[in-house]
Amino acid sequence: MTRPQIGHIQFLNSLPLYYMLTKENILPEVDLYKDTPTSLSRKLVAGELDISPVPAIEYARHADELVLLPDLAICSDGKVLSILVVCKAPIRALDQKPFALTNTSATSQVLTKIILQKKYGIRPDYFECPSDLPVMLREADGALLIGDAALRAYVKPSRFLLYDLGAEWKDYTGKKMVYAVWAVRKAYLEKAPETVLTIFRAFQASKEKSLEHMERIVKEIAQYEIFSERFLNEYFRSLRFDLDDTFQSGLLQYYQMAKEIGAIEKVPALRFAEV
Repeated sequence: MTRPQIGHIQFLNSLPLYYMLTKENILPEVDLYKDTPTSLSRKLVAGELDISPVPAIEYARHADELVLLPDLAICSDGKVLSILVVCKAPIRALDQKPFALTNTSATSQVLTKIILQKKYGIRPDYFECPSDLPVMLREADGALLIGDAALRAYVKPSRFLLYDLGAEWKDYTGKKMVYAVWAVRKAYLEKAPETVLTIFRAFQASKEKSLEHMERIVKEIAQYEIFSERFLNEYFRSLRFDLDDTFQSGLLQYYQMAKEIGAIEKVPALRFAEV
């Protein structure tokens, strides 16, 4: 059997799930591929990866082919800091105006459309483009940023208005929000259940050890990032990395609203690997 092909989100928000994998040699023999959530999802569905984080919306679109790994996710209960709508004017002024969606995460694209349509009653003219805020705002009145690009916009003073979509979702629904989930191809799980179990345990061990030593990790990465230790500690405190019943409830609410705006055809059942 070839080495397992594992995906890795290249943003800071995944750091607590991956940091200790290599630092303490927790991860078994695998090939690890770093990319954006959208690209990882495409590779997983195409069979180029065996296990990977994917945008939560992509699980709904491919639920017949994928199985979730339990207690591995990127979530928030309110503000998230790294998923932002950036506007030249108050958000209600964006109706029928050009709006740039980052092409790196489908979950955030759909979340933006849910919030703008259902909470604010507006329908901008959406288009996709890379996450380059100056370029986005040359052509648009508003833009969606995620990941490290959003964090940089958050900490950099500007005249633009920022809307945190984790906080917007919580305010509108009262629910927690799930942005990314870890999934395994159903065919691979059936072929190599013990390998999936080993990899799952490695991720769980890395998560536990990383969260236990987060202050030390933040001190280290702040040396080569533009973000201060204080900001990074605030950011990681805003994130959650499990998928308990309360997060599952928020995820299903998100799927229901995604269906209502036509982003998915049906709300999927949440099927978990027995690990």
